[in-house]
Amino acid sequence: MTEGTGGDGDDDPAKSADTGPERIRSIAVHRDDVANALEATLRSDREVVLRATPPFSGRMRARLHALDAGGSGGNGTDDPEPIHIDPRDLVSDAPPYPEPDETAAEFPDADLDDRRDRHAAAVEAWRERVRERVGSSVEIAVDGKSRAVDVVALG
Repeated sequence: MTEGTGGDGDDDPAKSADTGPERIRSIAVHRDDVANALEATLRSDREVVLRATPPFSGRMRARLHALDAGGSGGNGTDDPEPIHIDPRDLVSDAPPYPEPDETAAEFPDADLDDRRDRHAAAVEAWRERVRERVGSSVEIAVDGKSRAVDVVALG
């Protein structure tokens, strides 16, 4: 039973809208969370998202979440399911992730330690570009329909 229904069988849709995802106007995301989620998604078989959990309000915070980590809903209440946002949807014109072989090819005469350092620098530069490119809006699914909400990038 959703808080506010009083447990008396009152199924007033206006009350469920008070905490439902349709009331979300903006999502706050930390730039580092977006970069980390995108990197994990691109570099592994894991699906990593930014997740906003109920009860929903006009301004929500979405945090890093691996979908295979559990806790994606089914909490035994009538609360709506959490909203999952693909990090690719949050980044405009995401740059390609730097692959180790590409970095090594750029510096064929470098020793192994130097190549590792150069690749680490390339990855950090990629993360910085991703953090800078977090968009100002994103589409979220609400009741099977997509709608735009503002994105507030933190950090």
